[in-house]
Amino acid sequence: MVWPFVTFPPLPRSIDTKLTPMRSILFKQLQRQINQTRQPLAILYKLLISAFIAAALLSVSSCRKDECKDTMRYTIYTPVFASAAEVRARFKSEAPRPIEAAGKIYLYGNYIFLNELNEGIHIIDNSNPEAPDNFAFINIPGNVDMAVKGHVLYADSYMDLLAIDISDPHQVKELKRLKDVYPQRVYEYFRATSDSIVIDYLTRDTVVEIPCHRDLLFGGQFNSPGVFALSSSSDGGNKSGAMAALGKGGSMARFALLNDYLYTVDYSRLNIFGIQNPASPEKQDELYLFDVVETIFPYRGNLFIGSQSGMYIYSLQNPAHPVRKGAFGHIRSCDPVVAEDSTAYVTLRGGSACGGFTNQLDVLNISDLSNPILIKSYPMSSPYGLGIDGEHLFVCEGSNGLKFLDASDPQNITSVAQVPVEAFDVIPHNKVLLVTAKDGLYQYDYSNLHAPRLLSKLVIN
Repeated sequence: MVWPFVTFPPLPRSIDTKLTPMRSILFKQLQRQINQTRQPLAILYKLLISAFIAAALLSVSSCRKDECKDTMRYTIYTPVFASAAEVRARFKSEAPRPIEAAGKIYLYGNYIFLNELNEGIHIIDNSNPEAPDNFAFINIPGNVDMAVKGHVLYADSYMDLLAIDISDPHQVKELKRLKDVYPQRVYEYFRATSDSIVIDYLTRDTVVEIPCHRDLLFGGQFNSPGVFALSSSSDGGNKSGAMAALGKGGSMARFALLNDYLYTVDYSRLNIFGIQNPASPEKQDELYLFDVVETIFPYRGNLFIGSQSGMYIYSLQNPAHPVRKGAFGHIRSCDPVVAEDSTAYVTLRGGSACGGFTNQLDVLNISDLSNPILIKSYPMSSPYGLGIDGEHLFVCEGSNGLKFLDASDPQNITSVAQVPVEAFDVIPHNKVLLVTAKDGLYQYDYSNLHAPRLLSKLVIN
């Protein structure tokens, strides 16, 4: 593959002479480093962004002759702290709550577990998909992900992992808490004691004047303990059915179960927990993945891990010690992944915190797991989660709707239906598609892929 290169011309004299000394040095260093290294665009990405941000600083600055001052507009985020003991004491069963915001989803028998980000988990009886019943809530501060084996729910709570008895979903019980197994959930941008957790942020917009020659490189200030400011460049129990052995998560999941092991991913690690005794998980190992990891998908004795720069395949031939088997790289972006038979499907979304500008669906041949090969890329608008069931492919396009696609021919995947919901993730199961969207939890009958039928919608307030 031939990579394009970028060379920046010298700064115009009219700009160069007006820069403050620090900014002049910054621009010249960026210009010199870019022109001398002549690296591929993928490697220069951060340098380019740095240059753009530095240029943005110029657009919001005003300097006076006698006293150089910059006028900057900030959004100040002040963290709200709570002690670890206080947070851990908040775990409990509660009566059902209205759903305020749909997070991740997990299907287990006739249950739907629906996360509400950092608040806990809604338990929904789905024995009748046309009339789902939101009947209980588990208060789990800091919860994002979950998985279920038997009568045990595994859930994160900030830096802890919980094992929860859900044999009576109305009165769940904490079986075990593994403390501090997710240290990266402790917010690295703020100083805190070893016993404090950031549980929220208070935001405030402000305009301040600061010296031009301040020690501030890209518009963010970390100098005040407990305050982070970002500058702006503008003004502006099954009630009616039996439980299954293992459940099924969405494509955005960061928890995965396979036999007697729970695998979880955080910022850059794969964590391995033994659950031979489901009520008493034990952390057995961790692997550093040297990338920003986002999702995990178990399939046929392998883990498909989505990161911001590629898809990784780990063999579970020895389930206690996963071994990297193959990888497929891409331009930096968000990328959940699912697989079916010898084909993997990866959505890439740019224009987000993941970086990059690519919006597409990559279809890969994984018949040789050590060497995934791109079959074809399909342009997308803003893909999020996805799901696959045989020849039926489902792609969430955010504000651009939910697509139902015929994937019988990987070389010619076609959209056969689309519904106007702001969808984020899906779970296909027994011809019923669970969909998390901005305004509700939807369920569609896709027996006829060309004409999906809405079964129900649980409204999000």
